[in-house]
Amino acid sequence: MYAKNLKHILSLLCEHSDVSVSWPDEYAERFESLRGSALLLRGRKRREEELSNKQIANAVFGLVPSRPDWAAIGAIILSDLRPVGGTDASFFGAETLNDLVQLLLVEQRCKEKLCPVDRYVAETGTNSSGGAMLLYEQGGETRKVFFVPKLAVSLLAPGSEAGFDPEKHRLNGATAREMTFSQEFFRRLAQECETAKLFPSPPEGDGSEYNGEEARQERYQKLGVRPGSRFLNIGVDNQVTWPKEEKLIKFDRYTLVLLPKTKDNVQSVHMDLTANGLDDRDAITVINRFLSVMVWCDDNFAIAQHGWSGNPVPVPVPRRDLAFTTVYDYVFDRKLPASVDAMRALAFYREARNAQQNAFVSYAVLNFYKIIEIRNHRKETVRQWFLKNFEALSQMNAGDEDIKQFLELCGTVPPHKYIHDSCRIAVSHANSIRNRIRTTRTRLSGCIRPRA
Repeated sequence: MYAKNLKHILSLLCEHSDVSVSWPDEYAERFESLRGSALLLRGRKRREEELSNKQIANAVFGLVPSRPDWAAIGAIILSDLRPVGGTDASFFGAETLNDLVQLLLVEQRCKEKLCPVDRYVAETGTNSSGGAMLLYEQGGETRKVFFVPKLAVSLLAPGSEAGFDPEKHRLNGATAREMTFSQEFFRRLAQECETAKLFPSPPEGDGSEYNGEEARQERYQKLGVRPGSRFLNIGVDNQVTWPKEEKLIKFDRYTLVLLPKTKDNVQSVHMDLTANGLDDRDAITVINRFLSVMVWCDDNFAIAQHGWSGNPVPVPVPRRDLAFTTVYDYVFDRKLPASVDAMRALAFYREARNAQQNAFVSYAVLNFYKIIEIRNHRKETVRQWFLKNFEALSQMNAGDEDIKQFLELCGTVPPHKYIHDSCRIAVSHANSIRNRIRTTRTRLSGCIRPRA
């Protein structure tokens, strides 16, 4: 049985499964999803290879999710479901639901005893999805076998089927969609597989179903994607020169991928952490240094924004759709503060929040610090203010993750000293934390860029 032929057979078997008809490309999309997760044969070169019974079972499982592009996830969930009570309580000793479907494709005696099979990929527990129920005849009576996720270890022990309540396990959410496969479904599918073996014929179509896959693979090759790649994706708000098309570039000894701005995505920088031998923190440092060079070359701004890591390919960064507060009846009754210090503090606070929003974290820290310096004029006075208030903050928010991370950064240095030396002094005087110089009043006139 070839993949293209199987797609056509499954579409015919499912044509009356709902009151509405299927989308024209639904089954092609389901098979594409399965190939993308290596549940079916991949690539045009393997188009004329016959599918194994395990792969045919995966294709059957891919029919269950309502969204075609989730076919692979559904197949992965259903394929590894285990029988309640272990193999002794299973149908013909099948260890998994995939093994069961394989039996139904080759064993005539299994198909004769089979009644409908119900399957669903709804959530059955916290971070747990999927289940199935099989009805079959034995000794003149109808029996049931239930399949559950393999992490439900207590249900897999021998004898667990006796007290199993399927209604309790079936739903964790309010609703669930189920799909029933009848005896006729497996009879006709097995018959088609047998006919394909007895009367071999070439795969249907011209192989155009692989065009999209080949285009993606060609794109990934141009972007340096390899097996085991793990990409960091960082959005960039900028006015520097940027490529119009996605581009793999070399920066120093590192490789970066630049993606252009689109209607839905911002310009972004991507790094393969595996290929470059970096962790997230070091990769962000390299990206910031790359943007610094870009700013110098174009004499314009480039701001690294939010991002994430872990994707096997570069993923565009969506535009930020920032929330804002609105009210129907807008009442504003504010006056300027009488105190000059209060007005200065408000100005610093606005600058700090603006900088924080635009990822200028160091400048935000400096402005927040300046607010404290308005009333605390000397270094030691400011340190004591932080010492006193940080202790109070720690007691009020014991166990807070942000405080824990901050204390890890401090290491053996007291927090109030770290804030002054490694934040205030290091930022305002451009000294590195490890190699801070004492002549903090030296003018940095040599850093001003001359105009051409």
